[in-house]
Amino acid sequence: MIITKNALPRRTFLRGLQATLALPLLDAMIPAATALAQTPARPVRRLGFVYIPMGCDHGRWTPAGQGTLGELSPILAPLEGVKEQLTVVTNLRLEQSYPGTHDTANAGFLSAAFAKHTESSDYYLGTTVDQVAAKQIGRDTQLPSLELAMDLNPLAGVCNNGYACVYQNCLSWSSPTTPLPSEAHPRIVFERLFGEGDSADGRRAALRARASLLDSFSDDIARLKRRVGTTDRARVDQYLDTIREIERQIQRAEAGAATNPTPDLDRPIGVPAAFADHAKLLFDLQVLAFQADITRVVTFQLARELNNRTYPEIGVPDPHHPTSHHGNDPEKLAKIAKINTFHVSLFAQFLEKLKSTPDGDGSLLDNTVYLYGSGLGNSSIHDHENLPILVAGGAACGMKGGRHIRYETGTPLANLHLTLLDRVGVRLDKFGDSSGKLEELFEPVAV
Repeated sequence: MIITKNALPRRTFLRGLQATLALPLLDAMIPAATALAQTPARPVRRLGFVYIPMGCDHGRWTPAGQGTLGELSPILAPLEGVKEQLTVVTNLRLEQSYPGTHDTANAGFLSAAFAKHTESSDYYLGTTVDQVAAKQIGRDTQLPSLELAMDLNPLAGVCNNGYACVYQNCLSWSSPTTPLPSEAHPRIVFERLFGEGDSADGRRAALRARASLLDSFSDDIARLKRRVGTTDRARVDQYLDTIREIERQIQRAEAGAATNPTPDLDRPIGVPAAFADHAKLLFDLQVLAFQADITRVVTFQLARELNNRTYPEIGVPDPHHPTSHHGNDPEKLAKIAKINTFHVSLFAQFLEKLKSTPDGDGSLLDNTVYLYGSGLGNSSIHDHENLPILVAGGAACGMKGGRHIRYETGTPLANLHLTLLDRVGVRLDKFGDSSGKLEELFEPVAV
Protein backbone atom coordinates (compact mmCIF):
# COMPACT_ATOMS: atom_id res chain seq x y z
CA MET A 1 0.00 0.00 0.00
CA ILE A 2 1.36 3.44 -0.94
CA ILE A 3 0.06 6.53 0.87
CA THR A 4 1.10 9.82 -0.71
CA LYS A 5 -1.00 12.30 1.32
CA ASN A 6 -1.26 13.17 4.98
CA ALA A 7 -4.84 11.95 5.01
CA LEU A 8 -5.97 8.57 3.75
CA PRO A 9 -8.52 8.54 0.92
CA ARG A 10 -11.90 7.12 1.99
CA ARG A 11 -11.57 4.49 -0.71
CA THR A 12 -8.23 3.16 0.52
CA PHE A 13 -7.78 -0.54 -0.27
CA LEU A 14 -5.10 -3.06 0.59
CA ARG A 15 -4.47 -5.38 -2.33
CA GLY A 16 -3.04 -8.89 -2.12
CA LEU A 17 -2.95 -11.91 -4.41
CA GLN A 18 -6.47 -12.03 -5.89
CA ALA A 19 -7.85 -10.36 -2.79
CA THR A 20 -8.84 -6.82 -1.82
CA LEU A 21 -9.31 -5.49 1.69
CA ALA A 22 -11.48 -2.39 1.91
CA LEU A 23 -11.09 -0.42 5.13
CA PRO A 24 -13.66 0.98 7.57
CA LEU A 25 -14.09 4.74 7.94
CA LEU A 26 -11.12 6.03 9.95
CA ASP A 27 -10.36 9.40 11.49
CA ALA A 28 -7.22 9.43 9.31
CA MET A 29 -9.45 9.63 6.24
CA ILE A 30 -10.32 13.25 7.08
CA PRO A 31 -8.68 15.81 4.79
CA ALA A 32 -5.94 17.31 6.91
CA ALA A 33 -6.37 20.90 5.73
CA THR A 34 -10.10 21.28 6.21
CA ALA A 35 -12.38 22.42 8.98
CA LEU A 36 -13.26 18.76 9.49
CA ALA A 37 -9.70 17.93 10.50
CA GLN A 38 -10.59 17.08 14.10
CA THR A 39 -13.88 15.35 13.43
CA PRO A 40 -14.87 12.19 11.58
CA ALA A 41 -15.64 12.49 7.89
CA ARG A 42 -19.30 12.70 7.03
CA PRO A 43 -20.49 9.08 6.69
CA VAL A 44 -22.58 7.70 3.89
CA ARG A 45 -26.17 6.60 4.26
CA ARG A 46 -27.28 3.04 3.74
CA LEU A 47 -30.49 1.13 3.24
CA GLY A 48 -31.31 -2.48 4.16
CA PHE A 49 -34.34 -4.76 3.99
CA VAL A 50 -35.08 -8.02 5.83
CA TYR A 51 -38.01 -10.17 4.71
CA ILE A 52 -39.86 -12.62 6.93
CA PRO A 53 -42.46 -14.96 5.42
CA MET A 54 -46.04 -15.75 6.28
CA GLY A 55 -47.04 -12.76 8.34
CA CYS A 56 -47.27 -12.79 12.11
CA ASP A 57 -49.44 -13.37 15.15
CA HIS A 58 -50.79 -9.82 15.39
CA GLY A 59 -51.97 -10.26 18.96
CA ARG A 60 -48.40 -10.81 20.16
CA TRP A 61 -46.73 -8.52 17.61
CA THR A 62 -48.60 -5.21 17.90
CA PRO A 63 -47.61 -2.92 20.81
CA ALA A 64 -50.36 -1.44 22.97
CA GLY A 65 -51.44 2.11 22.18
CA GLN A 66 -49.59 4.39 19.81
CA GLY A 67 -47.12 7.23 19.94
CA THR A 68 -44.24 6.72 22.36
CA LEU A 69 -43.17 3.10 22.36
CA GLY A 70 -43.59 1.85 25.91
CA GLU A 71 -43.46 -1.81 26.86
CA LEU A 72 -42.69 -3.89 23.81
CA SER A 73 -45.05 -6.64 22.74
CA PRO A 74 -43.97 -10.26 23.41
CA ILE A 75 -42.69 -10.83 19.87
CA LEU A 76 -40.79 -7.53 19.75
CA ALA A 77 -39.34 -7.84 23.27
CA PRO A 78 -35.85 -8.89 22.00
CA LEU A 79 -35.53 -5.38 20.51
CA GLU A 80 -35.51 -3.65 23.90
CA GLY A 81 -31.84 -2.70 23.58
CA VAL A 82 -32.48 -0.72 20.39
CA LYS A 83 -35.99 0.50 21.19
CA GLU A 84 -35.03 4.17 20.93
CA GLN A 85 -33.99 3.58 17.31
CA LEU A 86 -37.02 1.50 16.42
CA THR A 87 -40.41 2.44 14.98
CA VAL A 88 -43.28 -0.04 14.71
CA VAL A 89 -45.58 0.82 11.80
CA THR A 90 -49.13 -0.56 11.76
CA ASN A 91 -51.81 -0.79 9.02
CA LEU A 92 -49.65 -0.70 5.88
CA ARG A 93 -51.03 -2.62 2.90
CA LEU A 94 -49.91 -4.21 -0.39
CA GLU A 95 -52.84 -3.48 -2.68
CA GLN A 96 -51.05 -4.67 -5.81
CA SER A 97 -50.38 -8.11 -4.31
CA TYR A 98 -53.99 -9.23 -4.69
CA PRO A 99 -55.19 -11.86 -5.45
CA GLY A 100 -53.51 -12.87 -2.21
CA THR A 101 -50.82 -15.55 -2.46
CA HIS A 102 -47.45 -16.31 -0.96
CA ASP A 103 -45.86 -15.56 -4.34
CA THR A 104 -47.33 -12.09 -4.64
CA ALA A 105 -46.50 -11.33 -1.00
CA ASN A 106 -42.80 -11.87 -1.66
CA ALA A 107 -42.85 -10.22 -5.08
CA GLY A 108 -44.79 -7.18 -3.95
CA PHE A 109 -42.87 -6.46 -0.75
CA LEU A 110 -40.17 -4.29 -2.33
CA SER A 111 -41.85 -3.56 -5.66
CA ALA A 112 -45.39 -2.56 -4.63
CA ALA A 113 -46.21 -3.82 -8.12
CA PHE A 114 -48.58 -6.34 -9.66
CA ALA A 115 -46.97 -9.68 -10.52
CA LYS A 116 -48.00 -10.95 -13.95
CA HIS A 117 -49.69 -14.34 -13.52
CA THR A 118 -47.51 -16.66 -15.57
CA GLU A 119 -45.80 -20.03 -15.32
CA SER A 120 -43.25 -19.19 -17.99
CA SER A 121 -40.33 -16.84 -18.46
CA ASP A 122 -42.52 -13.93 -19.53
CA TYR A 123 -42.75 -12.80 -15.91
CA TYR A 124 -43.22 -9.11 -15.23
CA LEU A 125 -43.16 -7.19 -11.96
CA GLY A 126 -41.47 -3.84 -11.30
CA THR A 127 -38.14 -2.36 -10.24
CA THR A 128 -37.81 -2.84 -6.49
CA VAL A 129 -37.08 -0.06 -4.02
CA ASP A 130 -33.63 -1.41 -3.16
CA GLN A 131 -32.60 -1.27 -6.81
CA VAL A 132 -33.97 2.25 -7.24
CA ALA A 133 -31.72 3.21 -4.32
CA ALA A 134 -28.74 1.20 -5.60
CA LYS A 135 -28.77 3.01 -8.95
CA GLN A 136 -28.02 6.25 -7.10
CA ILE A 137 -26.35 5.61 -3.75
CA GLY A 138 -24.60 2.45 -4.98
CA ARG A 139 -22.87 4.01 -7.95
CA ASP A 140 -19.56 4.57 -6.18
CA THR A 141 -19.27 1.27 -4.31
CA GLN A 142 -17.67 -2.03 -5.26
CA LEU A 143 -21.09 -3.71 -5.18
CA PRO A 144 -24.10 -1.52 -6.01
CA SER A 145 -26.22 -3.88 -3.91
CA LEU A 146 -26.03 -7.21 -2.12
CA GLU A 147 -28.84 -9.80 -2.25
CA LEU A 148 -28.86 -12.51 0.43
CA ALA A 149 -31.14 -15.37 1.44
CA MET A 150 -31.15 -18.38 3.75
CA ASP A 151 -32.42 -20.91 1.21
CA LEU A 152 -31.45 -22.07 -2.25
CA ASN A 153 -33.71 -20.18 -4.61
CA PRO A 154 -34.35 -21.91 -7.94
CA LEU A 155 -35.57 -19.41 -10.50
CA ALA A 156 -37.02 -21.85 -13.03
CA GLY A 157 -40.32 -23.66 -12.91
CA VAL A 158 -43.68 -23.13 -11.25
CA CYS A 159 -43.84 -22.94 -7.45
CA ASN A 160 -47.43 -22.15 -6.48
CA ASN A 161 -50.84 -21.16 -7.89
CA GLY A 162 -49.54 -20.91 -11.43
CA TYR A 163 -46.88 -18.33 -10.59
CA ALA A 164 -43.29 -18.75 -11.78
CA CYS A 165 -40.85 -19.55 -8.98
CA VAL A 166 -38.99 -16.32 -9.62
CA TYR A 167 -41.72 -14.35 -7.84
CA GLN A 168 -41.36 -16.34 -4.64
CA ASN A 169 -37.59 -16.52 -4.64
CA CYS A 170 -36.41 -13.05 -5.65
CA LEU A 171 -36.95 -9.98 -3.50
CA SER A 172 -34.88 -7.73 -5.77
CA TRP A 173 -35.63 -6.79 -9.37
CA SER A 174 -33.41 -4.37 -11.29
CA SER A 175 -36.16 -3.95 -13.90
CA PRO A 176 -39.67 -5.36 -14.35
CA THR A 177 -38.20 -8.30 -16.28
CA THR A 178 -34.87 -8.77 -14.43
CA PRO A 179 -34.98 -10.58 -11.10
CA LEU A 180 -31.76 -10.66 -9.09
CA PRO A 181 -30.95 -14.04 -7.50
CA SER A 182 -29.94 -14.09 -3.84
CA GLU A 183 -26.92 -15.82 -2.37
CA ALA A 184 -27.26 -18.13 0.63
CA HIS A 185 -23.71 -19.44 0.95
CA PRO A 186 -21.53 -17.36 3.31
CA ARG A 187 -18.34 -18.49 1.53
CA ILE A 188 -19.52 -17.10 -1.79
CA VAL A 189 -20.66 -13.85 -0.15
CA PHE A 190 -17.25 -13.54 1.53
CA GLU A 191 -15.54 -14.03 -1.84
CA ARG A 192 -17.71 -11.33 -3.41
CA LEU A 193 -16.75 -8.89 -0.65
CA PHE A 194 -13.01 -9.57 -0.55
CA GLY A 195 -11.97 -11.66 -3.56
CA GLU A 196 -10.33 -10.22 -6.63
CA GLY A 197 -9.71 -11.85 -9.99
CA ASP A 198 -11.03 -12.57 -13.43
CA SER A 199 -13.54 -15.21 -12.36
CA ALA A 200 -15.43 -16.48 -9.35
CA ASP A 201 -13.44 -19.73 -9.52
CA GLY A 202 -10.19 -17.81 -9.49
CA ARG A 203 -11.19 -15.75 -6.46
CA ARG A 204 -12.35 -18.87 -4.65
CA ALA A 205 -9.13 -20.75 -5.34
CA ALA A 206 -6.98 -17.85 -4.20
CA LEU A 207 -8.88 -17.31 -0.96
CA ARG A 208 -8.92 -21.01 -0.10
CA ALA A 209 -5.21 -21.40 -0.82
CA ARG A 210 -4.32 -19.53 2.34
CA ALA A 211 -5.32 -20.03 5.96
CA SER A 212 -6.81 -16.56 6.14
CA LEU A 213 -7.62 -13.70 3.81
CA LEU A 214 -5.55 -11.48 6.10
CA ASP A 215 -2.36 -13.48 5.40
CA SER A 216 -1.88 -11.41 2.23
CA PHE A 217 -1.96 -8.12 4.07
CA SER A 218 0.10 -8.50 7.25
CA ASP A 219 2.86 -6.10 6.17
CA ASP A 220 0.45 -3.51 4.79
CA ILE A 221 -1.69 -3.70 7.91
CA ALA A 222 1.37 -3.10 10.09
CA ARG A 223 2.34 -0.05 8.00
CA LEU A 224 -1.20 1.28 8.10
CA LYS A 225 -1.38 0.99 11.89
CA ARG A 226 1.86 2.93 12.24
CA ARG A 227 0.31 5.79 10.27
CA VAL A 228 -2.91 6.18 12.26
CA GLY A 229 -3.84 7.15 15.80
CA THR A 230 -4.88 5.04 18.77
CA THR A 231 -8.60 5.20 18.01
CA ASP A 232 -8.07 4.16 14.40
CA ARG A 233 -5.79 1.29 15.42
CA ALA A 234 -8.50 -0.04 17.71
CA ARG A 235 -11.07 0.34 14.92
CA VAL A 236 -8.86 -1.54 12.46
CA ASP A 237 -8.22 -4.31 15.01
CA GLN A 238 -11.94 -4.75 15.65
CA TYR A 239 -12.62 -4.93 11.91
CA LEU A 240 -9.86 -7.48 11.30
CA ASP A 241 -10.98 -9.59 14.27
CA THR A 242 -14.47 -9.73 12.78
CA ILE A 243 -13.10 -10.87 9.43
CA ARG A 244 -11.03 -13.60 11.12
CA GLU A 245 -13.99 -14.87 13.11
CA ILE A 246 -16.24 -14.99 10.05
CA GLU A 247 -13.57 -16.96 8.19
CA ARG A 248 -13.34 -19.42 11.07
CA GLN A 249 -17.12 -19.90 11.13
CA ILE A 250 -17.22 -20.52 7.39
CA GLN A 251 -14.38 -23.04 7.65
CA ARG A 252 -16.05 -24.86 10.55
CA ALA A 253 -19.33 -25.09 8.65
CA GLU A 254 -17.61 -26.46 5.56
CA ALA A 255 -15.72 -29.02 7.63
CA GLY A 256 -18.93 -30.11 9.34
CA ALA A 257 -20.74 -30.60 6.04
CA ALA A 258 -18.62 -33.66 5.25
CA THR A 259 -19.92 -35.49 8.31
CA ASN A 260 -23.56 -34.36 8.12
CA PRO A 261 -25.65 -37.44 7.25
CA THR A 262 -28.88 -35.48 6.61
CA PRO A 263 -28.18 -32.30 4.64
CA ASP A 264 -31.03 -29.83 4.16
CA LEU A 265 -31.76 -29.90 0.42
CA ASP A 266 -33.16 -26.35 0.53
CA ARG A 267 -29.83 -24.97 1.72
CA PRO A 268 -26.35 -24.96 0.17
CA ILE A 269 -23.79 -27.55 1.25
CA GLY A 270 -21.28 -26.14 3.72
CA VAL A 271 -23.44 -23.67 5.65
CA PRO A 272 -23.79 -23.83 9.45
CA ALA A 273 -26.15 -26.62 10.48
CA ALA A 274 -28.15 -24.43 12.88
CA PHE A 275 -30.53 -21.88 11.36
CA ALA A 276 -29.49 -19.21 13.87
CA ASP A 277 -25.77 -19.69 13.15
CA HIS A 278 -26.35 -19.44 9.41
CA ALA A 279 -28.46 -16.28 9.80
CA LYS A 280 -25.97 -14.65 12.17
CA LEU A 281 -23.15 -15.30 9.72
CA LEU A 282 -25.06 -13.62 6.88
CA PHE A 283 -25.95 -10.72 9.18
CA ASP A 284 -22.28 -10.37 10.17
CA LEU A 285 -21.31 -10.20 6.51
CA GLN A 286 -23.76 -7.33 6.11
CA VAL A 287 -21.99 -5.48 8.93
CA LEU A 288 -18.64 -5.93 7.19
CA ALA A 289 -20.04 -4.86 3.81
CA PHE A 290 -21.41 -1.65 5.30
CA GLN A 291 -18.43 -0.98 7.55
CA ALA A 292 -15.98 -1.12 4.64
CA ASP A 293 -18.40 0.69 2.29
CA ILE A 294 -18.34 -2.25 -0.12
CA THR A 295 -22.06 -1.74 -0.63
CA ARG A 296 -24.76 0.61 0.68
CA VAL A 297 -27.86 -1.44 -0.19
CA VAL A 298 -28.71 -4.94 1.12
CA THR A 299 -31.73 -7.24 0.92
CA PHE A 300 -32.00 -10.38 3.04
CA GLN A 301 -34.72 -13.01 2.76
CA LEU A 302 -34.56 -14.47 6.26
CA ALA A 303 -36.89 -17.30 5.25
CA ARG A 304 -38.82 -18.17 2.13
CA GLU A 305 -42.55 -18.08 1.62
CA LEU A 306 -44.15 -21.56 1.70
CA ASN A 307 -41.12 -23.00 3.49
CA ASN A 308 -41.71 -26.05 5.66
CA ARG A 309 -38.77 -25.42 7.97
CA THR A 310 -39.20 -26.69 11.51
CA TYR A 311 -37.74 -25.00 14.58
CA PRO A 312 -37.30 -27.70 17.24
CA GLU A 313 -34.61 -25.55 18.88
CA ILE A 314 -37.37 -23.16 20.03
CA GLY A 315 -40.03 -25.78 20.68
CA VAL A 316 -41.74 -25.71 17.27
CA PRO A 317 -41.27 -29.10 15.56
CA ASP A 318 -44.13 -28.37 13.14
CA PRO A 319 -43.48 -27.06 9.60
CA HIS A 320 -43.84 -23.30 9.36
CA HIS A 321 -46.18 -23.07 6.36
CA PRO A 322 -48.93 -25.45 7.54
CA THR A 323 -48.73 -23.91 11.00
CA SER A 324 -49.21 -20.43 9.54
CA HIS A 325 -52.67 -21.53 8.34
CA HIS A 326 -53.75 -21.37 11.93
CA GLY A 327 -57.48 -20.70 11.55
CA ASN A 328 -57.21 -18.80 14.86
CA ASP A 329 -56.28 -22.00 16.67
CA PRO A 330 -54.57 -20.82 19.90
CA GLU A 331 -51.94 -23.56 19.82
CA LYS A 332 -50.90 -22.79 16.24
CA LEU A 333 -50.89 -19.05 16.93
CA ALA A 334 -48.59 -19.61 19.89
CA LYS A 335 -46.19 -21.51 17.62
CA ILE A 336 -46.27 -18.78 14.99
CA ALA A 337 -45.48 -16.27 17.73
CA LYS A 338 -42.47 -18.35 18.78
CA ILE A 339 -41.17 -18.35 15.20
CA ASN A 340 -41.81 -14.61 14.89
CA THR A 341 -39.95 -13.97 18.16
CA PHE A 342 -37.04 -16.14 17.09
CA HIS A 343 -36.66 -14.25 13.82
CA VAL A 344 -36.92 -10.89 15.61
CA SER A 345 -34.25 -11.97 18.10
CA LEU A 346 -31.79 -12.59 15.24
CA PHE A 347 -32.57 -9.16 13.79
CA ALA A 348 -32.13 -7.61 17.24
CA GLN A 349 -28.64 -9.11 17.63
CA PHE A 350 -27.73 -7.70 14.23
CA LEU A 351 -28.98 -4.22 15.16
CA GLU A 352 -26.95 -4.37 18.38
CA LYS A 353 -23.82 -5.03 16.29
CA LEU A 354 -24.60 -2.10 14.03
CA LYS A 355 -25.14 0.02 17.14
CA SER A 356 -21.75 -0.97 18.59
CA THR A 357 -19.79 -0.42 15.36
CA PRO A 358 -18.40 3.13 15.04
CA ASP A 359 -19.04 5.00 11.80
CA GLY A 360 -18.11 8.64 11.50
CA ASP A 361 -19.36 10.54 14.53
CA GLY A 362 -21.98 7.88 15.28
CA SER A 363 -22.55 4.21 14.63
CA LEU A 364 -23.47 2.06 11.65
CA LEU A 365 -26.99 1.91 13.06
CA ASP A 366 -27.19 5.71 13.11
CA ASN A 367 -26.20 5.85 9.45
CA THR A 368 -28.24 2.89 8.18
CA VAL A 369 -32.00 2.48 7.84
CA TYR A 370 -33.42 -1.06 7.91
CA LEU A 371 -36.95 -2.10 7.04
CA TYR A 372 -37.98 -5.46 8.52
CA GLY A 373 -41.27 -7.10 7.69
CA SER A 374 -43.50 -9.39 5.65
CA GLY A 375 -45.70 -9.13 2.58
CA LEU A 376 -48.45 -11.08 4.35
CA GLY A 377 -50.50 -9.91 7.31
CA ASN A 378 -52.67 -12.84 8.28
CA SER A 379 -51.16 -15.81 6.48
CA SER A 380 -54.12 -18.01 7.37
CA ILE A 381 -56.24 -16.12 4.85
CA HIS A 382 -53.44 -14.89 2.56
CA ASP A 383 -54.21 -11.23 3.10
CA HIS A 384 -51.85 -8.31 2.55
CA GLU A 385 -53.37 -6.02 5.18
CA ASN A 386 -51.82 -4.70 8.39
CA LEU A 387 -48.37 -5.97 7.48
CA PRO A 388 -45.87 -6.53 10.32
CA ILE A 389 -43.40 -3.70 9.67
CA LEU A 390 -40.46 -2.31 11.65
CA VAL A 391 -38.11 0.53 10.73
CA ALA A 392 -34.80 0.62 12.61
CA GLY A 393 -31.77 2.91 12.74
CA GLY A 394 -31.38 6.01 10.60
CA ALA A 395 -30.81 8.64 13.31
CA ALA A 396 -28.52 10.52 10.90
CA CYS A 397 -31.36 10.52 8.36
CA GLY A 398 -33.72 12.06 10.90
CA MET A 399 -35.39 8.88 12.13
CA LYS A 400 -37.13 9.65 15.44
CA GLY A 401 -37.43 6.11 16.82
CA GLY A 402 -39.00 4.90 20.04
CA ARG A 403 -42.52 5.05 18.63
CA HIS A 404 -45.50 3.06 17.41
CA ILE A 405 -47.27 4.77 14.50
CA ARG A 406 -50.71 3.50 13.59
CA TYR A 407 -51.83 4.73 10.16
CA GLU A 408 -55.26 4.61 8.58
CA THR A 409 -56.23 1.11 7.47
CA GLY A 410 -55.01 0.44 3.92
CA THR A 411 -52.12 2.93 3.83
CA PRO A 412 -49.80 1.79 1.00
CA LEU A 413 -46.51 0.17 1.97
CA ALA A 414 -45.17 2.06 -1.05
CA ASN A 415 -45.53 5.28 0.99
CA LEU A 416 -42.88 3.94 3.35
CA HIS A 417 -40.61 2.98 0.45
CA LEU A 418 -40.95 6.46 -1.03
CA THR A 419 -40.09 7.98 2.36
CA LEU A 420 -37.02 5.80 2.88
CA LEU A 421 -35.73 6.65 -0.58
CA ASP A 422 -36.12 10.33 0.21
CA ARG A 423 -34.22 9.96 3.49
CA VAL A 424 -31.17 8.44 1.76
CA GLY A 425 -31.17 11.13 -0.91
CA VAL A 426 -33.14 9.50 -3.74
CA ARG A 427 -35.88 11.90 -4.87
CA LEU A 428 -39.01 10.48 -6.51
CA ASP A 429 -42.51 11.86 -6.85
CA LYS A 430 -44.04 8.40 -6.73
CA PHE A 431 -43.10 4.76 -6.17
CA GLY A 432 -45.45 1.90 -7.02
CA ASP A 433 -48.94 2.74 -5.79
CA SER A 434 -47.74 5.34 -3.29
CA SER A 435 -50.07 8.16 -2.33
CA GLY A 436 -47.59 10.28 -0.37
CA LYS A 437 -44.74 10.14 2.13
CA LEU A 438 -44.89 9.10 5.78
CA GLU A 439 -43.31 12.27 7.08
CA GLU A 440 -44.19 11.40 10.70
CA LEU A 441 -41.38 8.86 10.76
CA PHE A 442 -38.61 11.43 10.44
CA GLU A 443 -37.47 14.83 11.58
CA PRO A 444 -36.67 17.23 8.72
CA VAL A 445 -32.91 17.08 8.13
CA ALA A 446 -30.59 18.06 5.29
CA VAL A 447 -29.85 15.10 3.03
